[in-house]
Amino acid sequence: MLLKGIDWLILGAFFVVSLGIGIFSSRKSSKNVQEFFKAGGNLPWWVLGTSMVATTFSTDTPNLVTDIVRKNGISGNWIWWSFLLTGMLTVFFFARLWKRSGVMTDIEFYELRYSGKAASFLRGFRAVYLGLFFNVVIIAGVSLAAIKIGGVLLGISPISTLLIAGLVTVLYSSLGGLRGVVFTDFIQFFLSLGGSIAAAWVAVNHEKIGGLGNLIRHEAVVPKITFIPDMGHPELFLSIFLIPLFVQWWSVWYPGSEPGGGGFIVQRMLAAKDEKNALWSVMLFTVVHYAIRPWPWIIVALCSIIVFPDLEALGKAFPGTGEAIVQDDLAYSAMLSFMPVGIMGLVVTSLVAAYMSTLSTMLNLGASYVVHDFYHRFIRPKSTQKHLVEVGRIATVAIMVIGGWMALKLENALQAFGILLQIGAGTGLIYILRWYWWRINAWSEMVAMAVSFMIALYFGFFHAKYFTPMAHWQELIIGIGITTASWMCMAFLTRSTDLEVLKKFLIRTKAPGKGWKKIKRQLTEEEASLYEEVDFDFQQALMAFGLGVISVYCFLFGTGKLLLGELWAGVGLLLGSFLGFYFLYKRRRD
Repeated sequence: MLLKGIDWLILGAFFVVSLGIGIFSSRKSSKNVQEFFKAGGNLPWWVLGTSMVATTFSTDTPNLVTDIVRKNGISGNWIWWSFLLTGMLTVFFFARLWKRSGVMTDIEFYELRYSGKAASFLRGFRAVYLGLFFNVVIIAGVSLAAIKIGGVLLGISPISTLLIAGLVTVLYSSLGGLRGVVFTDFIQFFLSLGGSIAAAWVAVNHEKIGGLGNLIRHEAVVPKITFIPDMGHPELFLSIFLIPLFVQWWSVWYPGSEPGGGGFIVQRMLAAKDEKNALWSVMLFTVVHYAIRPWPWIIVALCSIIVFPDLEALGKAFPGTGEAIVQDDLAYSAMLSFMPVGIMGLVVTSLVAAYMSTLSTMLNLGASYVVHDFYHRFIRPKSTQKHLVEVGRIATVAIMVIGGWMALKLENALQAFGILLQIGAGTGLIYILRWYWWRINAWSEMVAMAVSFMIALYFGFFHAKYFTPMAHWQELIIGIGITTASWMCMAFLTRSTDLEVLKKFLIRTKAPGKGWKKIKRQLTEEEASLYEEVDFDFQQALMAFGLGVISVYCFLFGTGKLLLGELWAGVGLLLGSFLGFYFLYKRRRD
């Protein structure tokens, strides 16, 4: 379905505004790498938190939620709702520590926390792996979703889609650096949210549905609207609720939900004015990402069950589309085909904004790893700031070109992409403990990466050929157990990080806790005076963490109850949520 005049005008205006922000930000971003990759470390929490939310809304996110709801109902979303605990843990236990570290990127952390050639290897390897290889695969994945939207809704070729959206994104990302990316994200978030709400409104008023009341009473939808999986199906209850909620969130490394913080989440925290702005930026992200944004997607997914009850109906909506493409995730795009003129332009622009926000962050983050943690650290350590900014811009363009090329070839790389996402199983705990226990060393991290990688390869290519296939949650538990045991043994069997490095890390970050007791005892009087241990109460932080988690879940389910017609349950949950947020705010102010 092609866009009409007003729709193209909305899309074109968005491109112009995005490019204008990049040009406006280019002057400051050209000063040095601190400005280009860190925005000078002086941004407010509300901009940074909104930018985090915009980044996690990629083009394929609504498709993923739709696929989940059509298969397992609303309760199926626990596979990613569980990561709320990861975000809240970052708020109260890691945000301040990251800001105090003063690093440019989370990869630089390795040589701040560890010592020797092992630390240098970790930094260089992770810079190339995450900055190029892993980042390119993520860019290719979101670009593939953009290509599908461009073909279905705009009627343009894959190359045209990449050239138009990719070129604009590369321009404002390479010109404006992180500052341009963050302020463009701020606009893109509201466009994305507005577009998804408009899509939900049109879907609910489809002639086959006739309003929200009819939707939630429809016989095909009623079984899908429970918030907790049915315990009568133990396998499903275990795999989509218990394992994610009690194991997955702390044990698995996943982009945007890294235990202890990582990637673009850390990048935004490091760009904050101070520790409080770093903390509140992650809090805002956690609330909006998990409690506010999902419901428009869920409503569209529920509507699609009535309008397109099976894959055959979806296939008829997209004649000529290959059978491999016609899956439940296509239902979101199918529902967008009913958008009227004007709203169609808003919805398509919101999806383009979602694509560009994710893409711009991955480009800037990837370039920061390549330039700061590899090129400047190992290739040309005496480079001028101007030269590094130029290399950063070249790296931004190069990463986009490689990612775009891979998107056109992605059908042959889907299995590899799936393995990449499994590699993080079992490594999460080490990213938490390395801040609070001196015994974690570089060898621990290297063993964790290697073992988790080999386990992912084993389950991905070999196990099913020779043994009875396992459920994904079983593979996850085995991977976590073996990986954790491996890196724990390595921590005790190998030499610890050099004492002087541990002292410097402790003094800079003010890392609290009994896990540093041995190192604190070895501080000289002068070092002890520099340390000035912060007043950090683990019990209070743990209580705040629990209260934050409960408050956000109450907000999420309270909103859902209201939408599903359960007025008093919704009001009660929202009231509990507001009280929880009030006590959290009062605690932070005090």
